[in-house]
Amino acid sequence: MYIKRILLIIVIAGLIGGGIFAYTVYNAIFSPNTSFENKEAYIYVPSDADFNEVRELVTPLIKDMASFEKVAQRKGYASNVRGGKYVIKKGANNNDIINSLRSQNIPVKVAFNNQETIADLAGRIAMQIEPDSLTLLQAFTDDDFLKANGFNENTELAMYIPNSYEFFWNTSGKEFRERMLKEYKRFWTDARLAKAKALNLTPAEVITLASVVHKETAKVDERPRVAGVYLNRLRKGILLQADPTVIYALKKHKGDFNIIIKRVLYKDLELDSPYNTYKYAGLPPGPIAMPDITAIDAVLNPEKHDYIFFVANVENFGYHKFAKTLAQHNRNKAQYVRWINAQKINR
Repeated sequence: MYIKRILLIIVIAGLIGGGIFAYTVYNAIFSPNTSFENKEAYIYVPSDADFNEVRELVTPLIKDMASFEKVAQRKGYASNVRGGKYVIKKGANNNDIINSLRSQNIPVKVAFNNQETIADLAGRIAMQIEPDSLTLLQAFTDDDFLKANGFNENTELAMYIPNSYEFFWNTSGKEFRERMLKEYKRFWTDARLAKAKALNLTPAEVITLASVVHKETAKVDERPRVAGVYLNRLRKGILLQADPTVIYALKKHKGDFNIIIKRVLYKDLELDSPYNTYKYAGLPPGPIAMPDITAIDAVLNPEKHDYIFFVANVENFGYHKFAKTLAQHNRNKAQYVRWINAQKINR
């Protein structure tokens, strides 16, 4: 009888102990373990991170680190950390948190436009994905990659079609450029290629001219007309004489793309640069900026007219006055010069 009681006590104690253990395990895995008030929190895990770094990242977001660590070990995550952007939802338990960190890398939206140089583009992208600007710049300017895909140091910016794209945050520089090359090829549909061919221009030349059009006017509805002027000049063998190309040449010559030039002076027109379209015929060697898609399509779908001149319209700011003859253009230009002198804009 005494032995039976002992055995019964042992059984009961075992059941109680097992219950406590089961409750502890259940609590560690399935009880809420977040400490923030927002609906969700995001963490960015570096590609080379280990579990210690993950612990540091989640420390401000969870209540019980010990239980989090136990579940991470039990589910094999502690030895299999993966870089990326991850979400932790308010009230999530350790099981949910580890599942998210293990397999739910969230894409981020990467957007860019209006970048003036490839270095500017690298800096812009570095603000949105993991690689730093130097790593991205090295990938973007790799000679072997450029030559293999028909680009060079002058045309490299043309490969990046401005838009909004989805990437994983931990995308590498090389992966980013490969994706952009695919997007470039996707952009150049058979229809666009046919239009470029009809203009006797390559895709890179279209983008180069589009960059000039983009810089000349911010008015989307005016871009096809401006594009028509430049195409007319190219067909007639007339110098483009585009002020934005001179400004680009000056910035490139000075090695400073942050300087602001509000007025092109006559002495600037003498700068010996292939980007100076007052001095050199045809298109500049490459884009002077990143044109947006409306400017590219304006070149591919230009307004058909006989204009070969234009100057800023001081009676309708943002737009231009167009002319078919030099005499008419000189009258328009005189009005603009009087206005800019009155504003005391000397540079």
